[in-house]
Amino acid sequence: MPISQPLDVLAALIPDGARLAIPADYAGVSMAMVAPLLKRGAHGLHLVCVPTSGIQADILIGAGAVATVETSAVTLGEAGGAPAFNRAVKSGTIRLMDATCPAIHAGLIAAQKGMPFLPLRGLIGSDILANRQDWRVIDNPFADERDPVVLIPALAPDVALFHAPAADRFGNVKIGRRRELATMAYAARSTIVTVERIVEGDLMASEESAAGTLPALYVDAIGVAPGGAAPCALWGEYETDTAAMRAYAKAARDPAAFADYVAALTGEVPA
Repeated sequence: MPISQPLDVLAALIPDGARLAIPADYAGVSMAMVAPLLKRGAHGLHLVCVPTSGIQADILIGAGAVATVETSAVTLGEAGGAPAFNRAVKSGTIRLMDATCPAIHAGLIAAQKGMPFLPLRGLIGSDILANRQDWRVIDNPFADERDPVVLIPALAPDVALFHAPAADRFGNVKIGRRRELATMAYAARSTIVTVERIVEGDLMASEESAAGTLPALYVDAIGVAPGGAAPCALWGEYETDTAAMRAYAKAARDPAAFADYVAALTGEVPA
């Protein structure tokens, strides 16, 4: 099997209703997979934002591909709020599972380690606990006095999806210092990665390159997509396309303009 597969083939590997882990806009977003997912008619997705998301989640939500969002935030950063996400929350067309950054990471780490849960303290006293019935508060069994902690259940995505600078011909993927991408892959049942390029050699062959490499053992499918994180940045490759982000934000504020944006993205003729 070739190391790289077409993006539409990768989209078919993400089933409807899947719990799909996606990274924050600064950490390697596979924007290249948005159009293939929409063309496939993906729906019912449960997005797990690690630990936040932006334009990728907003487009998928606005296009009707998402049923549930588990996140600390969805925002377009300097371009403002996420219009499609905000509309969906207000209208109740998606289920929002509010979280915090540490809680998202704790759930993924628990899954990575094969543990049923991981305890956290920082949530005590917050309003979030009242809306997360799947989280539990117990007393620390090792404390002599009352010492409440929150148990975050393991968070095991069906699929982890991200974009990276490169993969080698063995299927190892360069992730640099973005260790959250490794955590996503370790926790998920399968991992799909789009990359800028396939490089010769073995990224695991030296200590220097191996330290920033996700081994092929944790990668199920790879697709080549130059510029595949744009308009988001990709470390060491290109910066955020601020003009494109602002153009999206403007279009997304109007449902009709958003529909035109999605039609252009997927190559379809607007209704």
